[in-house]
Amino acid sequence: MTELPQPSNQPPTPSGYGHLPGPPQQGYGFPPQGENPYAQQPAYPPQPPTVPQQAAGPGGSGSGPGMAPKKKMVLLVAASVASVLVLGGVGYVAFSGDDKDPKPVAQEPADAKPSGSPSVDKGDGNGDGGGQQTDLNAGRKQGEDKVLWLKTTKIDGPGMGVAAAAQWVIGDTVVKSLWKNLTGYAVTDGKEKWTLPFPAQICSVASQTTAEGRTVVMYRDGEGENTSCTQLRVVDLKTGKEAWSKEVPKEGLFDIFTSPTLSMIGDTVTVSRGGNASAFKISNGDKLFASPVGDGCNPDSYEAGNGKMIALVTCSDEDSTAEVHGIDPVTGAKGWAYRLPAKFKVTSIYSVNPTVIDIGNEQTKQRSIVVLGPDGKQTATLAGEGSFAVGCGDTGVFRSLATCPSAVVDAGTLYLPTAAGTGKANEIVAIDLATGKDKWRVPAGDKRTLTPLKAVNGQLIAYRKAEREQGGEVLSIPAAGGTPTALLRHPSGPAAPIERTFTLPKLDYVDGRFFISSTHLRAQGQDEKLLMVFGK
Repeated sequence: MTELPQPSNQPPTPSGYGHLPGPPQQGYGFPPQGENPYAQQPAYPPQPPTVPQQAAGPGGSGSGPGMAPKKKMVLLVAASVASVLVLGGVGYVAFSGDDKDPKPVAQEPADAKPSGSPSVDKGDGNGDGGGQQTDLNAGRKQGEDKVLWLKTTKIDGPGMGVAAAAQWVIGDTVVKSLWKNLTGYAVTDGKEKWTLPFPAQICSVASQTTAEGRTVVMYRDGEGENTSCTQLRVVDLKTGKEAWSKEVPKEGLFDIFTSPTLSMIGDTVTVSRGGNASAFKISNGDKLFASPVGDGCNPDSYEAGNGKMIALVTCSDEDSTAEVHGIDPVTGAKGWAYRLPAKFKVTSIYSVNPTVIDIGNEQTKQRSIVVLGPDGKQTATLAGEGSFAVGCGDTGVFRSLATCPSAVVDAGTLYLPTAAGTGKANEIVAIDLATGKDKWRVPAGDKRTLTPLKAVNGQLIAYRKAEREQGGEVLSIPAAGGTPTALLRHPSGPAAPIERTFTLPKLDYVDGRFFISSTHLRAQGQDEKLLMVFGK
């Protein structure tokens, strides 16, 4: 492939673009896969059954050996919906397993020490109603770990369903967003600890939290279709209490609050939306700065990570030239600027610090992943064989990008999953950010899919997706490469078909527990899975 065209003020692009990351999707209007899954999308397909009422077996219901395979679900992104109905109750389903723990299959990382205590059941209606439920740990094989609990819910909502995009794990509490509520559950047993209702539909969330366990959530300014996502609220995720709330003021006549993205760093939260952005103090809501509007090069959106903030910028020239700026998160001042080649724009952010971005030209279909140094100068272009997933937040209309959740950066290495073809395995590729070359590759295994989760203590933590008759796994891969070690092996049997049918799920591995949750519910008055937790 030919070298990328060079802007006049940039050093030459290092060679070695190779086949990374493959041809772009048509039109560059990629479905968002980042932290703002509320953008309008096509309607959802029917969701598979969630919790079988009886153990599957000869003549029984459910999935398992001998059962006809279910059709593969189409992966779609959670839709933004207007709603007027009240959130239904969330049901709690308890499960028990073999009293004797299987032998551990690997040592946990140093930070993975299960903690937290079960909450007290206060008779708040979250029991299983006395109905007989399947034991999801039934028939566990040697070496398999447990389903700790599964949370289901039954909602009668709007026709396009409801969003359930957010999931945070804070100490002994896991918090889940669902339509007009945030709810905190005990990590050990899933008992509800608190619920915080919102006046209208939640429409945007920040993935980050402060050291004190606060986060930022936006909700609509009313019910119905002609409403905007302008209401900002700071929530203490440990207690479920609101710290403060306010309406985000417009920054101009054409300030459109369709699908804002939120990013947090220190005491700053930025609200980026449709070409405008503003920043506020998380502690008290005071306004810090807004993106400038006028001639020149103006920020469209901000993103923060690992102690740094960057802005995506569009210039008011004939080509609408794009730049990336280093930003002071308190004042909004520009620290450095990197100008993209003509006709290129940022299509994905893999990391903010160090800055690793995917850039592309819609007309020529050229793409490249570039690394920027602390001064904003390009230091490497990444090369590698395979097709890598793209589209972490770029809707093609409003360029407000969030960092790709499936990209992990640690100690000068970028870990990316290759795209998984139908019925084919993918792999995780470790790429040296200094040289741009592959360091190692780990295949997922026959027809399996691997997703990087995080890097900790010199190890990459990854999730191997469940199959219909085989549970998923949490794996640890040495940063230097090598054979993966299983930290958790999820049970097969009745649990596996439930685990595998979470589509575009939120994933977390914290303190030796694995959390997987839905990001969209059909909300048609039928029981649906919301959150599933695995552990020892």
